[in-house]
Amino acid sequence: MMTARIAGIGAYVPENLITNDDLAKIVDTNDEWIRTRTGIRERRISSGEGTRHLAAKAAERALAAAGVAPEELDIIILGTSSPDRNYPSDACSVQAAIGAVNAVAFDISAACAGFIFAMNIVEGFFKAGIYKTALIIGAETLSKVTDWSDRGTCVLFGDGAGAAVLKAEETGIIDMMMGADGTKGDVLACTSRTVGNFLTGTKPELGFMTMDGQEVFKFAVRKVPESVMELLQRTGTKKEDIKYYVLHQANERIIEAAARRLKEPMEKFPMTIGQFGNTSTASIPLLLDDMIRKDMLKRGDKIIMSGFGAGMTWGAVLMEW
Repeated sequence: MMTARIAGIGAYVPENLITNDDLAKIVDTNDEWIRTRTGIRERRISSGEGTRHLAAKAAERALAAAGVAPEELDIIILGTSSPDRNYPSDACSVQAAIGAVNAVAFDISAACAGFIFAMNIVEGFFKAGIYKTALIIGAETLSKVTDWSDRGTCVLFGDGAGAAVLKAEETGIIDMMMGADGTKGDVLACTSRTVGNFLTGTKPELGFMTMDGQEVFKFAVRKVPESVMELLQRTGTKKEDIKYYVLHQANERIIEAAARRLKEPMEKFPMTIGQFGNTSTASIPLLLDDMIRKDMLKRGDKIIMSGFGAGMTWGAVLMEW
């Protein structure tokens, strides 16, 4: 039975680099306050490029890295919490932009676990023998759903996109899991258009992101170690066999807490939170791209990827690089 293997990674972020000192000019905050609580030093913010534009550029780089032509793609799945349009999907926009004329394309919404969910979906198609070559993308323009007057959230998020080309091969993904708990949906949320029409006598309103930071923290530091240990136990894999834990880059303190619970050294938890902030669905592929550029991954290395976010949703993948 075939499984999914990453053949190429690509990433793209807007040019505008916004430091903590820059944010201190628009809200009551400072560099030390942000760094000590989150580990974030800077982030990229779009001045016009939308989610589908960021995604298309990351996709082109992933295809180039994999040596795959757009016409070879069977399926494109784009995970995002900040699509440019309700419809058509941003995945369809990417399909058109890169010329992937033979690929089915659709978006998924699983927030910061979206990239992991997309990988799970592709794995199912590959095992069923339906498709052989896939493109998965995590892309966000969170700046457009951020309340820039709320210092508790606006310092956390950034814009960017990461993509991976997956091929059906005999080795790659070893095991994976997904989960969701809708009862905690209000912990991290962003309202879409409200109901407003001739019956209500009002016009639709748009919401901004809201978050209960403490609840997100408690959820993440519990669920990440749980999902990692579940995969290790199910597959009989030892922790010492894992070269890296590639976690969603939400907060440096969350990653440190997860490492302590797993009793693993921080050297096995690479991070890009400092330079990109929390880019939601894009954070894991952005981190993978950074690791590849630093020559940190070799074929045969075992890694665990873990994402968690609004929903609440979570997922993890154990794979051989």
